[in-house]
Amino acid sequence: MRMLVALVLLTLGGLSQAAIKTQEIPYRSTDGTQLIGYYAYDDALQGPRPGIVVVHEWWGLNDYAKRRARDLAALGYSALAIDMYGQGKHTEHPADAMAFMQAALKDSAAASARFNAGLELLRQQPQTDPQKLAAIGYCFGGKIVLDAARQGLPLAGVVSFHGALATATPATPGSVKAKILVEHGAQDSMVTADNVTTFKAEMDKAGADYRFVSLEGAKHGFSNPDADRLSHGEHGGPDIGYNKAADERSWADMQAFFKKLFG
Repeated sequence: MRMLVALVLLTLGGLSQAAIKTQEIPYRSTDGTQLIGYYAYDDALQGPRPGIVVVHEWWGLNDYAKRRARDLAALGYSALAIDMYGQGKHTEHPADAMAFMQAALKDSAAASARFNAGLELLRQQPQTDPQKLAAIGYCFGGKIVLDAARQGLPLAGVVSFHGALATATPATPGSVKAKILVEHGAQDSMVTADNVTTFKAEMDKAGADYRFVSLEGAKHGFSNPDADRLSHGEHGGPDIGYNKAADERSWADMQAFFKKLFG
C-alpha cells in the first residue's frame, strides 16, 4: 500500500511539473545587445493570463531568477526572466557582478531599452494578456523595476525584493502609473536608512501608490537561498544572507498584491 501511494504521489508530482513549460528565447535590445530570455508558463491553463517580467540580481540571469519565473508560472502567470547584461551571462564573483551591473547602469537609456525589449517580448507571447503586465526584481533588478515605474511604463504594478532604492532620475508628480510594493530587509547594510527616507519622500512627492514593507532581521538578498553561500564564497562576498521567514512573507505579500491587481 505504501508503495502504491508513493507511486501515485510521484506520478502526480511528475504531472504537475510537466505542466510548467520553459524555453530560452533570444531577443535584441534597440541598443544592439543580444539578450536571452527565460520564459515559463503553465500549459494546463487555457487562454491569456497576466504577464510578469522578472529582473535578476546583480549576479545576472542565473538559476535563481529562472526559478522565480517558474514559481510565477505555477501561480498561473506568464513569466519572463529577462537578461539585462547580454548573452544571458551571470557570475558568482562579486567583482564581476559589480562590473556587469555598473556597465548595465552606465547608460540609463540603454538600461531602459533592455527592460523595454524584455517587456515587449513578454507581451508578444500568446499566453500573455498584453493589457495585464507587471514586473518583479531582486537587488539590482529591484532598482530596474522601480525605475520602470518612475518612468511611467505601462505596468499595473512592480515589486522590489531587497532592491536598490536610489536613483539619478527621481519620479515627478504624476509620473508613476504602476502600483508599487517594496519588500526591504530591516538589516540591509547595502541600502542605507537615508536611502529609505529619500525613497519614501520621493514617492510621497510624486503621489505614487506604494507600500513599503520592512522585514525584521532580514539582510540584503534575504529571498535567495544561495545568499549565505555567496556571502562566504571563495572570492569573498557582500553582506547578504537568506532569511526563510522574510522570503516566505515577501512572496505572500507579492501574491496578495497581484491578486488585488489582476483578480
